[in-house]
Amino acid sequence: LYNKNIYPPYAGGGGFIMDGALAKRLHKASETLELYPIDDVFLGMCLEVLKVSPVGHEGFKTFGIVKNKNSKMNKEPCFYRSMLVVHKLLPPDLLQMWDLV
Repeated sequence: LYNKNIYPPYAGGGGFIMDGALAKRLHKASETLELYPIDDVFLGMCLEVLKVSPVGHEGFKTFGIVKNKNSKMNKEPCFYRSMLVVHKLLPPDLLQMWDLV
């Protein structure tokens, strides 16, 4: 379905931040491309049309976070303070995180 050897840079799953002007430009770019079944990659394809590169940020933990299950640090709000998007937390972990924060 994809005619290149590698996918363009894209914002990996779950969340990203952009301004409204870029969202409008992405909408227009999306109308020039054939829909691709992987949403992250399709976003990258649209960004490529616009010649915009996604920028990584430490606050996006799209592959989850490494926690020592026995560490008291996991119960400290500061452990989560710099995180914007976190994947792979179970519902009870999410509730605990939000209670702490």
